[in-house]
Amino acid sequence: MGAGTENVPPFIGAQLSHLLSHSRLTLKIDQLWSSDKYNSGLIDRFTLLIPYCLDFIKWDIIFDAESPNVAPDVIFGPEDEHFHPFHMSPPSVEPNNNNNNSSLLSDWNYKDPKCLLNFIQFLRGQYVLYQAKRVGEVDDGRLKFEISTIVSREGLEMHMCSFVDKSEEVKFAVPLLDMNINKMVSGCPWRQSQKIYLQVVYPVGRKYMSAPSAPRLKLVSSSELKALYSIDDVKLPPWLNGMCLAEYLPNLEEYLEKQVLEAVSLIDVRRQFIEALADELGRPVEADPVFCRKATFLSASGVLTFLVHFVIPTQFPKQQPVIMLQSSQHFNAQMAPLKSRPMSDYPWSPRWEPSLMAERIFEFLVDEALNFKGQCSEGQLQL
Repeated sequence: MGAGTENVPPFIGAQLSHLLSHSRLTLKIDQLWSSDKYNSGLIDRFTLLIPYCLDFIKWDIIFDAESPNVAPDVIFGPEDEHFHPFHMSPPSVEPNNNNNNSSLLSDWNYKDPKCLLNFIQFLRGQYVLYQAKRVGEVDDGRLKFEISTIVSREGLEMHMCSFVDKSEEVKFAVPLLDMNINKMVSGCPWRQSQKIYLQVVYPVGRKYMSAPSAPRLKLVSSSELKALYSIDDVKLPPWLNGMCLAEYLPNLEEYLEKQVLEAVSLIDVRRQFIEALADELGRPVEADPVFCRKATFLSASGVLTFLVHFVIPTQFPKQQPVIMLQSSQHFNAQMAPLKSRPMSDYPWSPRWEPSLMAERIFEFLVDEALNFKGQCSEGQLQL
């Protein structure tokens, strides 16, 4: 759980560890504190950051260190004062479902590490329903129509945003691509499922406008996906007059699916390039075995021994790798190894075969190593 948790009672620590390691969402602890600052100092409460609608909601989880058999209280954010999770019923509720929900508290067992996880999952599920109900009550015909066309999408989340200094907005987080990206990557290291979302923000209740304006659109992805595919360079299709979200999404998803499939295929292209480099520079001392984005080789020029680092972009071979040299013998005053500038000004064509790419890079490095040797020898500390 990190630093500052040595005063967490074992029963709370077990619940918290299970929550963080087994949740399908990336939960975060914002802060931990004690209800008894002057005596025991036991930490029995914390702020939990919960992903929701491409943002985080903050809930304070309040245990009692002296009463392990009592379920924790939860303090929701000030903007959610009307959120009462145990007084809501999801659609098509089983007759005794409310009793089962209440048992999350009445049957609390501090010896069962799954209790807190089940509790938070239930609360978040109710929060999804609560926000959907709030958005559904908005007196805006356009919004009601948009919701009706996409409400069946699995994983759709929406959020009512109120502001002091401007009109209300409704934010949608629309999951895109019905494909398991994790399974497409051999040896995938990701614990969480990688997703791409379209964030859609509508202003509420601007009835005076003759024609509805386009919503604000933004692609958002899980951060780890950047190792395979970056959405930063994606240019969203234009939103045409009179268009609705249900019309906009199919073309966007078709384009993104092609992009992701190409990104997966480029892993092998990068692997072939690293193998071609090995024919010229010898076996790499380190290489990224999954995404083939990095490789490091040990080389020498006379008495100078140095490492050659390659950073290979996801858009390879359209974009060429960045090369950096690092001395194994020369250090600056802070005892950090001397490095060259990042280099991408070497002969390159994306149309070349990997063997020719590697051959031209090797020729470039023969000359560049001499320059680097001279830089390392100019009054720097040598070991």
